[in-house]
Amino acid sequence: MEHGEVDQAFVDRVIALGASTGHFLDVGTGPAQIPIILAKTCPNIQITAIDLSEEMLKIAEQHVIDAGLHDRITLQLVDAKDLPFPDKSFDGLISNSIVHHIHDSLRALIDMGRVVKPNGLVLIRDLIRPETISDAQGFVDKYAADDTPYQQKLYYDSFLAAFTISEVNEMLIQMNIPGATVEQSTDRHWSIEREFNSE
Repeated sequence: MEHGEVDQAFVDRVIALGASTGHFLDVGTGPAQIPIILAKTCPNIQITAIDLSEEMLKIAEQHVIDAGLHDRITLQLVDAKDLPFPDKSFDGLISNSIVHHIHDSLRALIDMGRVVKPNGLVLIRDLIRPETISDAQGFVDKYAADDTPYQQKLYYDSFLAAFTISEVNEMLIQMNIPGATVEQSTDRHWSIEREFNSE
């Protein structure tokens, strides 16, 4: 599915939160479009981009090579629930539309919180679960009308698998990310956000 505008909006928000330099972790990178946009926008940022799909990482690798960014974006096959990185090792933590795909989302979110520095930037964004299935179908009709029936079904299922803002707030309490807040960033997305603090 085409996510160009959504990816650009995500990176714009990362920049607004203070991204300019340092080492960032992108959890659930998919085809690596977000780290590519971020790396092009911020030439002093290095990105480790992880995913649990070997096939997706093959696509991501080609995209990174085509963009000429293989020296700044490192791709790794990693399970978000078991991050092989030291505590407080990243200046920035980003993740877009992956949380609802993870079987034990809370475990993954706690581990994400573990690896970001205390002053690090955080932007984790995902879909909001609508109140009713008709609301979910309404979002599909609005945002995926031109996609295939299979893509529309995936999008619909994603809404039903997603979390409410209240549920995300409950998980944030256990994540140990002081200063982070949960925001409704669009009509269909929540975000866990924290600005980069240079002090």
